[in-house]
Amino acid sequence: MRSLLSVLPCILLIAAMATGCATTTITNLTPESLPPSESGFYRIEAAWESRKRTLLEDTVEPVVLTGEESYPMKPVPLTRGRWETLVPVPERTGGLVYRFKFNFMETGFGQQRRNSRLSPFYRLEIDPPSTP
Repeated sequence: MRSLLSVLPCILLIAAMATGCATTTITNLTPESLPPSESGFYRIEAAWESRKRTLLEDTVEPVVLTGEESYPMKPVPLTRGRWETLVPVPERTGGLVYRFKFNFMETGFGQQRRNSRLSPFYRLEIDPPSTP
């Protein structure tokens, strides 16, 4: 029993290091509020970073989810791990509640399988039009 207790801290340290290497982070890069857009479309951006060794990077397909709608995101040119899309926001709503979903493939036990990560919900407020 005593030898198990002396080895336990090492086992916990190795487990913590292993899970730390497999972290995935989704960061919302969209401001909380934006001025009104004449087109009614607003740029939604996110950063994606994953240290999962099983992740197949060229299979990452992010989307913005707004209620029942889904908007595919595209990589931001000349950057790594940044994604964007334009999302319509009806003028009468004054804002938008959204979240990100990153779909991807990963390897495991000699096979590829689908996986995904969801972000928390975010809210984009559209500023009222300025009056002259």
